[in-house]
Amino acid sequence: MSWQSYVDDHLMCDVGDGQTLPAAAIIGVDGSVWAQSASFPQLKPQEVDGIEKDFKEPGHLAPTGLYLGGTKYMVIQGESGAVIRGKKGSGGVTIKKTGQALVFGIYEEPVTPGQCNIVVERLGDYLIEQGL
Repeated sequence: MSWQSYVDDHLMCDVGDGQTLPAAAIIGVDGSVWAQSASFPQLKPQEVDGIEKDFKEPGHLAPTGLYLGGTKYMVIQGESGAVIRGKKGSGGVTIKKTGQALVFGIYEEPVTPGQCNIVVERLGDYLIEQGL
């Protein structure tokens, strides 16, 4: 299976009531794009570095915010070293870290944070089980 099909079939899937995430991606921990939806923002190297640092040092992004393609998200409760969650208006982002990659899901209403979390974390857990 290609990485793009993981994004298309497992992240951009129906999350309930016919809703889908507007954007998703799988990015290597080195910042390389493995696969992404057409609408996923172009990440800057310093944004990926900041996310990686927050996984190693939880709380690193809290004072400055989480940036994706120049868009600022307020960092909210996640799982230390495993999941970062961000909020912006009625939407937000969930990022799950695996051994080699970062799995991103961006949501907007009517998709709920919980629906996004389930889709992103389920794929991230699967990749971890596969040694990725």
